[in-house]
Amino acid sequence: MNKTEKTQVIEELVEKLNANNKIYLADCSTLTVEKVNAFRKQCFEKKISVTVVKNTLLKKAIERANDSKLAELIPALKGETALMFTEVSNAPAKVIKEFRKKDSKPLLKAAYVEEMVFIGDEQIDALAGLKSKNELIGEIIGLLQSPIQRVMGALENRNGGEDAAA
Repeated sequence: MNKTEKTQVIEELVEKLNANNKIYLADCSTLTVEKVNAFRKQCFEKKISVTVVKNTLLKKAIERANDSKLAELIPALKGETALMFTEVSNAPAKVIKEFRKKDSKPLLKAAYVEEMVFIGDEQIDALAGLKSKNELIGEIIGLLQSPIQRVMGALENRNGGEDAAA
């Protein structure tokens, strides 16, 4: 890869880093090609983009990115790195956990989710437990519906009682 190609890759990575606030770094080394392809397929089904990147290029891209908090990911850039982008905060963690039921990899190196940095594989459960935006909205709607349903039920009972008395 010549200098021009490296510069282009770094620029593309900077654009992706600036456009995403849910970024995962994983270690897929030692996985066979067949297993890596199976992992990529699971990620694709969950709308997670996966790219294996050179640590040196990713480090330069992180240093140039708009969010300085991303620099906290740099110590995790050792060994092979799979860079993952997603719209759903917990999706990559769930895919990694599910995949590890059959294999010991991939390992979570680090993640940047909604301005929070998670370092190390021991954070996988915390990340998998994060609620997605849609899950939070669903919970709020459920909480709001419960009192409304009680009020509606009370009103229906009251109206039903008046109709019977008339």
